[in-house]
Amino acid sequence: MTRSAVNRVQDVKPFCTPIIPTRRIPDLIEDARNGLLTRPRHLPPKYFYDDLGSELFERICATEDYYPTRTEDALLTLHGGDIIAKTLPEQIIELGSGSSRKTRRLFDACEISNHECNYTPLDVCEAALEQAAVELQEDYRWLDVTPLTGDYHAGLGNLPHGTGACLYVFLGSTIGNFEPRQAVSFMQEVCDCMKPDDWLLLGADMVKDSEVLLAAYNDSEGVTAQFNLNVLNVLNRELHADFVSSRFVHEAVLNEDQSRIEMFLQSLCEQDVHLGILQKSIHLQQGERILTELSHKFTPEKLRALLQGGGLEMVRLYQPENRFFSLVLARRPA
Repeated sequence: MTRSAVNRVQDVKPFCTPIIPTRRIPDLIEDARNGLLTRPRHLPPKYFYDDLGSELFERICATEDYYPTRTEDALLTLHGGDIIAKTLPEQIIELGSGSSRKTRRLFDACEISNHECNYTPLDVCEAALEQAAVELQEDYRWLDVTPLTGDYHAGLGNLPHGTGACLYVFLGSTIGNFEPRQAVSFMQEVCDCMKPDDWLLLGADMVKDSEVLLAAYNDSEGVTAQFNLNVLNVLNRELHADFVSSRFVHEAVLNEDQSRIEMFLQSLCEQDVHLGILQKSIHLQQGERILTELSHKFTPEKLRALLQGGGLEMVRLYQPENRFFSLVLARRPA
């Protein structure tokens, strides 16, 4: 895109293009059958993000206790210029882009350095993508935004690739939601997409004091609890289930041996829940828990090992003074 397009009027609402998956992933019915009908009960965290869940997560990010978002945002603000100068991307592809709010720091850095690029956000929530695309093209007239709807768990093989350098962006410490082996496999998949002049910018939450971690997932405003409990509304709507949210409580605990936060919905009473579409009922004991999210925390050594396992090398590590969070710039070895 050239400067001749800087002043064009963005009066057409961007539309989202579905990305064709390269592999089949379980749907909610399968995940519920595999995760709820047997013990220990569990669900993947992707079902948090219906419209209300996405809104609640944005509110979580604004709470005083939830440090990751503001810390990562500050790192992007401080080091965005260095990241753009180092990578000089023709295209930025963001996996799980959400509102694209933090990615704006990279576009700000592009403006300061008079560098233009295209932006391809990928997310499962079409409403969030469309809103972000409209707002971005209003605020950055030079930016060409091509939103894609899809689940990055379904494969990255059909992502669009330009001829110039691409910066893949995976923020928010979402890599921490993967089991360790899955995280390595995902890094390998990203690596397989990359040309020699491509880069990866990865956000990762770091190991730290337990009080700080637990406060972030048990915020004093109770927004994380609402976010966790909302998954029951998703199950009721999509599976014709009859969960009663007042019979459950949000619980987040630190597993120090695994360096991770584990988030659960705990049953407050003995109860039976019917899953209509599955034509099954489950019996929950008082105190029984449903695992809804894992959030692994890293050290620099673990991050380096993760990248190396995926065929990548760490080029730069950006951290604040308290070392609460990291941005990692990585690429394929020469």
